[in-house]
Amino acid sequence: MTKPFSARILTARVKAVLRRSAVEPEDEKETLSQGPFEIDRLHHTVHVNGQPLELTLSEFKALELFAKRPGVVFSRYQIVDAIHGKDYPVTDRSVDVLIVGLRRKLGDYGEWIETVRGVGYRMKVG
Repeated sequence: MTKPFSARILTARVKAVLRRSAVEPEDEKETLSQGPFEIDRLHHTVHVNGQPLELTLSEFKALELFAKRPGVVFSRYQIVDAIHGKDYPVTDRSVDVLIVGLRRKLGDYGEWIETVRGVGYRMKVG
């Protein structure tokens, strides 16, 4: 970092380094199953009714977030924070584009990702 720098930038960079070096807690399951989805967190694979599905890293993380807490509504900012970390510069609409792409790849199962108008998105409980 070059001088001068603000305390806010320094704090953000330290948090980013700590986040990258954090080890995932061992009590979390390697595989999440929710409805027709089976998400293998260790191998970063997703199967829908036994069929493999190719997802980008952002789509994978979003689906994982929803599957961890089905029925819970996540705001666009919460989704960005879960995917990219705090203070990541991105617009609200980029989350909408991500969800549209995810739904498209899920095909008939895209309806599992529900829009809650004015709030955000959630996964059906099933």
